Amino acid sequence: MGGAGAEAWQSPDPSVLLVEDDAGDALLVEELVADSTLKMRLRWVRSMAEAREVLAAEVPDCVLLDLNLPDARGLEAVSMIQSVNEQVAVVVLTGLAGEETGLAAVAAGAQDYLVKGRVEPELFGRAVRYAIQRKQAEQAAVALQASQMQAQENARLERGLLPRPLLRDADVDIVTRYRPGRAQALLGGDFYDIVQSGDGSVHALIGDVSGHGPDEAALGVALRIAWRTLVLSGITGAEQLVRLEEILVAERARTHVFATLTVLTAHPGTPHVRVVRAGHPGMLLRTADGGVRWVEIDGGPALGVVPGGAHWPERDMAVPAGAALVLFTDGLFEGYIGEGRERLGEDGLLRLAREVAGYEPAPFVDGLIERAEALAESRGGLDDDVAVLHLRWN
Repeated sequence: MGGAGAEAWQSPDPSVLLVEDDAGDALLVEELVADSTLKMRLRWVRSMAEAREVLAAEVPDCVLLDLNLPDARGLEAVSMIQSVNEQVAVVVLTGLAGEETGLAAVAAGAQDYLVKGRVEPELFGRAVRYAIQRKQAEQAAVALQASQMQAQENARLERGLLPRPLLRDADVDIVTRYRPGRAQALLGGDFYDIVQSGDGSVHALIGDVSGHGPDEAALGVALRIAWRTLVLSGITGAEQLVRLEEILVAERARTHVFATLTVLTAHPGTPHVRVVRAGHPGMLLRTADGGVRWVEIDGGPALGVVPGGAHWPERDMAVPAGAALVLFTDGLFEGYIGEGRERLGEDGLLRLAREVAGYEPAPFVDGLIERAEALAESRGGLDDDVAVLHLRWN
């Protein structure tokens, strides 16, 4: 029975692994299978050790499990099957005096129990079929709950990473966008913020924590909140980055995690902004006459690369009347396009920006992202998260 079952293991009929050390009881199960209206493939092993070997290589639809094996007894046998493969349905086999144990096994995670010698073929087939269906329903419920929890976690992270601008009376138009990468179930570590301080200055931040996952997203939230606190406390410029690096080094889960960011400060009545850049990409400058150019400002290394040893220069950049600055994370231009290994790159992004140069702020940002996504469509979309911040002073 073991050899024939192994050869038929790929058949479309339900597969059943019988774990039973008694040859007579195994023969009874084989007869039940033969007489049952539910066609199934049966494979017989005599011990838990053999069952482990099979389950490590195959995933049957159901395990018929004797609770008195030479190397596993009682509820221990159920837990051992579940520890090897928790996706398989389990129906335990008990003796006449073992009904209480069978009920306990169901409470411990088995889908059903059968009493040896008291099972008709029709009941046997129904029990196996229902056990498989119950296990599938249980897995669907678990997947749904995980999906709901993931959606809730996304919402919490999004509130922390992507806040509402804190502005009083600044005469500036703001457009913000965030798009998750195609492979990310959770938000990544991209973040931004905009705050107006008591003297009327407008402060803007965009940043990106290396890597993906809940740890990186949580670190992005911590840096974003810390930055807003520093601004409201009157700490600006390169001093902000010193404090933020201290937080990153203290909070990061792994020593190789770093963060890039750009900070802008626009004082009221002045035709320029002060820029501090830590390993972050450049930005786009949109002029009132429809021009777009790439701007690179001197900066220092990303936060966390050389803890305590970095220097971040502060630079003033002229902003013509009616101009706009567009800040973004590298996911917007570092994705692969076409079928080869070519990336969009900075030149490619600038070309796309010039295609939508005459658009108003929101259509400009949306058009830029949509064009980048379209170029990466053949590869399934943009790999990395994308955050964009568009600021236009009136």
